[in-house]
Amino acid sequence: MKNNKIVYLAVATALGSLSTTAHSAGFQLAETSATGLGRAFAGEAAMADNASAQFRNPALLSYLADTQVSAGGIYVNPNVDIDGENSQHGQTSTNDVAHDAVIPNFYFAHQIDDRFTAGLALATNFGMETELGNDFTGTQFGNEAAVTTFEINPNIAWKTTEQLRLGAGIRYVLGEGSIGAQANTMAANNSIPAGSTLKYMEGDDRAWGWQLGAVYDINDKHRIGISYRSEVDLTLDGHAEGKSFDQVAGKILKQPTKSTYGGSMDLTLPATAELSSLHQLTEQWAVHTSINWTEWSSFDKLEADIPYLNGAQEVKVENWEDNYRLAIGTTYQWDQKITLRSGIAYDTSAVSDKNRTLTIPETDRTWLSVGAGYDVTPKLTLDAAFTYIFAKDAPVKEARDGINSESEQNAEALFGKFEGETTGNVWLVGVQASYRF
Repeated sequence: MKNNKIVYLAVATALGSLSTTAHSAGFQLAETSATGLGRAFAGEAAMADNASAQFRNPALLSYLADTQVSAGGIYVNPNVDIDGENSQHGQTSTNDVAHDAVIPNFYFAHQIDDRFTAGLALATNFGMETELGNDFTGTQFGNEAAVTTFEINPNIAWKTTEQLRLGAGIRYVLGEGSIGAQANTMAANNSIPAGSTLKYMEGDDRAWGWQLGAVYDINDKHRIGISYRSEVDLTLDGHAEGKSFDQVAGKILKQPTKSTYGGSMDLTLPATAELSSLHQLTEQWAVHTSINWTEWSSFDKLEADIPYLNGAQEVKVENWEDNYRLAIGTTYQWDQKITLRSGIAYDTSAVSDKNRTLTIPETDRTWLSVGAGYDVTPKLTLDAAFTYIFAKDAPVKEARDGINSESEQNAEALFGKFEGETTGNVWLVGVQASYRF
């Protein structure tokens, strides 16, 4: 994989954490601020707490006065296990397939005049990493997968009237990814040695996207916000290797095999939309809600385009579906310095039971969040939040029934079929500092 000159701020979070954590489904992240984490990211398209608001809805910049900076990070501690049976080798399991990670962020906002406010966000909206243990006898279907992205996101907001505010932004996304499968540890009985790489592909790319947002104040106590982020099409340019590609070169194309094959793999970061509301019930109490949609149906399969092998080679069939997230949260103004937050959310899975895979054990999840903000001075605010996520136990089976995948069928024939269950939970802790100049 090529070394990017720009350091990726986004740390690739383990797959289990991404699909069961603070955010949306699949490998989408919602860990954009500790402020939002405290209310389970409810009302994000309508809440203008600090400069971090622009990443979810650029129109919210118009509520921020003067110049503001926010920076922080969220620590993710996932616990994801897979347990089941290999049809040839019996019981097998792998624990903690997700790694701990810290997801950092930085936001800047500047009020140009009474109508216009500009901002810059440095954060990430997608990322994942999963690695199955070497002793697990399901690695023939996939032993690791990773996506890392870093986003540079300049935004502008326009206060069109006292009630309506509009916003737009440009997204420059740097991404890299990898996916692989290897012969399981019981493969000594086969012609392929145990631990051999069956298929591996990695690459990186940079691409552009955009976002739009609007906020409407119904009155001084009720507000609605809506935002849309475009899909971003990455072509991960890098290399591939493994015995599956060697077989194509040697047996089918009658060409010499190589240690690595130059190529690329298309990866679409899906479009997203959010509809949020803010309701100030009393001077102290407020309630906020969100409905999120992600176009995960754009993630249907992964193919490696390898010129030496005359074009596209199957890497993984995914068959994902659009998903939704529902959240409701509260804010309580304890006194002039302390703000308390809480929230609950429900994330639907981006895959059906039929299409769930070992490398992406995606499932429904429920969040419980609490948080607090403290005004150290009139200009400096510190925020902290804690979230616990319950992941729904879910079945996982590979090779999958009814899936037209030659690689899965070959893996089953050589190394056995896996059938079992994925279980897990996630802890998240976030901190953030915001300063107003």
